[in-house]
Amino acid sequence: MKAVAVIPARMESSRFPGKPLADIHGVAMVGHCYLRTAMCDELLETYVATCNEEILEYVHSIGGKAIMTSSSHERASDRAAEALVKIEKDLGYKVDVVVMVQGDEPMVTPGMISLALEPFRTNSEVNIVNLMSEMESVDEFEDPNEVKVVVDKNSDAIYFSREPIPSRRKGVESVKMLKQVCVIPFKRDFLIKFNEMEETVLERIESIDMLRVIENGGKVRMVYSSDKSFSVDNQVDLNKVIYEMENDKIRLTYS
Repeated sequence: MKAVAVIPARMESSRFPGKPLADIHGVAMVGHCYLRTAMCDELLETYVATCNEEILEYVHSIGGKAIMTSSSHERASDRAAEALVKIEKDLGYKVDVVVMVQGDEPMVTPGMISLALEPFRTNSEVNIVNLMSEMESVDEFEDPNEVKVVVDKNSDAIYFSREPIPSRRKGVESVKMLKQVCVIPFKRDFLIKFNEMEETVLERIESIDMLRVIENGGKVRMVYSSDKSFSVDNQVDLNKVIYEMENDKIRLTYS
């Protein structure tokens, strides 16, 4: 399986402008994403896809690969699809899988990448995979910045929301509070097909692009990861990640 990783990153985040270059123990957030993702031996290459020269220059400064993309993209998956065309031109061949790693997941691990790739080896019908993990508190569960997910018995996503799902009102403490972790591998052709689909109603309401797949009748295979990971949407999140990564063994190998 020929797999590459793409890390979409832009400075113009509505909730935290400039966050890709936010400092975490002396390394920019996007730098952590790049360096940790690139450690996965199952990837042929890792690229950052951006529309900002300062991100491009930073990635090059740490010895990484970066690709300039359009500034008009509203969704990370759209940016990844544009980057794919340029990556394949750079490589000189088509890839099988594109692993999209959001640029605000600085705690990603090489093992998480490998875990997300596994379903493609065991089930030819899987077109897209998402990692998920358990939330640690009700406060996290109620945070609209965290994307929650509920799954069926096959571990395919039923729905994603920024609201708490399922409802906690009726004594369902035995149901795990699950969140999306933005390590999202696509089959190469499905990413292109996905990018050609129109934005859907629920996708727009929730601001979650995976709902585009579900609304069009597709499946999103969810894979549980026990690795601790927190995305960064605001300064409070950044402070938490700085604390959590203080003694992170992977970070200490490069930072």
